[in-house]
Amino acid sequence: MTVQSKITAALPEWNLSDLYAGREDPRIEADIAAARAANDALAALEGQFIAARAEPARLGALIDQGVGLYEQATDSLYVVGAYGGLAASTARDDPQWARFEANFRTRAAEIAAKSLFFTLELNQLEDGEIAAALAAHPPAARWSPWLRRVRLSRPHELSQDLENLLLDRSPATANWTRLYDNTLAELRARVGRESLTLPETLNRLSDADVKKRKAAANGLAVALEAATPVISLCLNTLAFEKQVEDRWRRYETPARSRHLANEVDPASVEAMVEAVTEAYAATSHRYYALKARALGKKTLDHWDRNAPLTTARPRLYDWAEAKSIVLDSYSALAPKFADGARVFFDRPWIDARPRPGKQSGAYSHSVSSTRHPYVFMNYMGERRDVLTLAHELGHAVHQTLAAPMGTLLADTPLTLAETASIFGEGLVFERLLAEATPEEKLGLLAGRIEDGLNTVVRQIAFHQFETRFHDARAEGELSAEEIGGIWMEVMGASLGPAVRLNPGYEHYWAYVSHFVHAPFYVYAYAFGDLLVRALMEKRREDPAGFAPVYEKLLAAGGTKTYVEALEPFGLDPRQKSFWAAGCADLERLVDEFDDLVG
Repeated sequence: MTVQSKITAALPEWNLSDLYAGREDPRIEADIAAARAANDALAALEGQFIAARAEPARLGALIDQGVGLYEQATDSLYVVGAYGGLAASTARDDPQWARFEANFRTRAAEIAAKSLFFTLELNQLEDGEIAAALAAHPPAARWSPWLRRVRLSRPHELSQDLENLLLDRSPATANWTRLYDNTLAELRARVGRESLTLPETLNRLSDADVKKRKAAANGLAVALEAATPVISLCLNTLAFEKQVEDRWRRYETPARSRHLANEVDPASVEAMVEAVTEAYAATSHRYYALKARALGKKTLDHWDRNAPLTTARPRLYDWAEAKSIVLDSYSALAPKFADGARVFFDRPWIDARPRPGKQSGAYSHSVSSTRHPYVFMNYMGERRDVLTLAHELGHAVHQTLAAPMGTLLADTPLTLAETASIFGEGLVFERLLAEATPEEKLGLLAGRIEDGLNTVVRQIAFHQFETRFHDARAEGELSAEEIGGIWMEVMGASLGPAVRLNPGYEHYWAYVSHFVHAPFYVYAYAFGDLLVRALMEKRREDPAGFAPVYEKLLAAGGTKTYVEALEPFGLDPRQKSFWAAGCADLERLVDEFDDLVG
C-alpha cells in the first residue's frame, strides 16, 4: 500500500444521522408535512397583501407573518433536499438515491407552487407602501434585506400561471443535470493498466512524473471525448431552457439573472473582467514562461500547467497534519474561527475519503439555519488538498456564524460567499510559507501563484467561455466540436504562448460542472479572490482591529450588499482600480518567483 493510499484509507466519512436515519426515516415525511402545513398557512393569506396596501400597520404584520411562514416551509424542505443531495453525492452509482432526489424535487415543486403568489404579490406593491408598512410594524423591518433581494426580480417576473408552469417543469429540467452528474460519476479514464475515476485522474495531472501526467491527460481526453455527445446535449438543452426563460423574463444578457442574485452591478463584473484580462500578460503569460524555464523547457504541455517544479515526490500530509495546519492558521486570525472549524473535526460532519461512486469536487452544504453544515471533499494528501480543506471549512464557519440570522437572511450572495473560504486558504498558505525551508519556498510560491491563476485568471476565462457559448447557442445548437473550439480560443488567450494546448484538450470543458449546475457562477471565485486580497492587506495593516470587523461581515450573511459589507474596511469594489490592485498583488508574487528562479 502506498503512502497516499494509507492516507486516503484512514479519512473520515460523514454520518448523516443528524438529519435522518435513512431514506425510510419517518421524520422525512414529517418534515415534508410540516413544510406543507406552513406553506398552506401562507397560501391562506393570498390576496390579503394587496387588500392591505392602504393600511400600513396591517400590511406590516402580514409581511412579518408571511415571511415567517415562508422561512418555516423553506427550512423543512431544505433539510430533506440537503439530505438527498449529500447522500447522493457520495453514491452517484446508487440509482435509489437518484430516484429519491428526483421524487423529492417533484414534491417540493408541488408544495412551493401554492405559495408562488407570495413574492409576486409583494412585488405588486410600491416601494413607498413597503417602506410605510415596515415603519408601522417594526418587527417586520428585520426582513428588509430579504425584501430588497426579492424586489430585484420585480421587472423580470411573469404572470402567476407562467411562474407555476416553470416551477412545475423544474424537476424535469433538473434531470438534465442529473444525467450530466451520472455521466461524470461513471466516467473512467484508462491510464496505463489502471481505470481511474475523474477525481483520481485530475489528481494525477499534478504528479511529479511527467509520463504519469501525460498518460492521465491523454486518458482523460479519450474518456471525455466519449462522453461529450451526452454532455454537449445536456449543456445545449439547459442553455436553450435558460435562453427561453431569459427571453420571457426580459433579461438583457444570459448573465443578468446571476448578477441580480448576487446583487452586483454588471458594470462591476465587466470592470473586473477587463482588469483581469489586461493582467493576463503580467500574470499568467509571464508565470508560465518562467515555469517553463524553471523546468528546462521552452513551452509547457497543458499537463505541465500544475506540475511540481521537481521530480521528487511531493510532500503528503496525513489528516492529522492537515487538521493541525488549518486550526493553527485559523487561530492566528482569532481563536473563535479555529473553534468554529474544530467542531467539524470532532463530529462526523466531513466526508473526505475518495471512493468509487463519489462525485468529484468539494463543497460545504449549509443545509439550513436550523442544522449544522456538512463538508465534502476528495482528500488525496497533497498541499492543494490541505488548502481545499481550509477553503471548505471557511465556508462552514461562515455558514455557522450567519445561521442565527435565519435561513433567508443568512443566505449570502456569491460575491461574498467565497470570502471566508478564500481567506482560509490565504491563512494556511501564510503558515506554510513561514515554516518553509529555502528549497520548499519556491514550490510553495509556485503553488500559491497557480492557485491564484486558477481562481482568478482561469475562472474569468471560464466566464468568457460561458458568455461566448451562450451567445452562440442563441443562434442554434452547438456541436461538441464547436464548443471545444470556443474553449480552445478562450483558454489559449488566458494561458498564453508558453502553454501548448495538446490534442485532446479541446474536450476538457466537459468536466467543468459549474457550466451545468450554475451558469455564470464562476466569476464569483475571481470576485472573491481579488476581494480577499484586499481584505488580507487590511489585516496586515491592523491584525487586532481586523478580526472583529471581519467577523461582523461574515455574521451578517446576506443582509448587506458587497458594497455595504466592504465600507467598514474603506474599500470600494465599484472601481476598476480595486480589481487592478488585486491583480497587482498576484503580479508581485510572480515577481518574487522570478527572483527565485533567477
